[in-house]
Amino acid sequence: MQKRRKITKLGRDKAHREALLRNLSQDLIRYGKIRTTLPKAKALRPFVEPLITKARSGSDHARNLVNKVFYDKAVVEKLFADVAPKFVARNGGYTRIVKLGNRQGDGVEEAMIMLVESEETKADKPKAKKGRSK
Repeated sequence: MQKRRKITKLGRDKAHREALLRNLSQDLIRYGKIRTTLPKAKALRPFVEPLITKARSGSDHARNLVNKVFYDKAVVEKLFADVAPKFVARNGGYTRIVKLGNRQGDGVEEAMIMLVESEETKADKPKAKKGRSK
């Protein structure tokens, strides 16, 4: 029995929704984290994670597929040179969504979506020394 394909419409038509997700994903790759509404963040995750998975291979074919989505060549270069090598050992789950509460003006629930740091960068950071408790 066939099931409906789940798609979050975000109150927009198809072209507007695709442009929104394309712009949000470019900003996520460019800045590492972005602040947006919770439904947009939840819709962005399944859009951007397959692109990072394709970029992990580093092949010319993967670069052509990502170029079809991103029109900014600097974002594609950053994805292949900086972002994708961090996730070579990770099989999926490249993003994290953190809820931030409600926005002051209209009360919509906001969230921050960010790229998860790789294990190597966590290991390189020095741990804080704990003082002796009295």
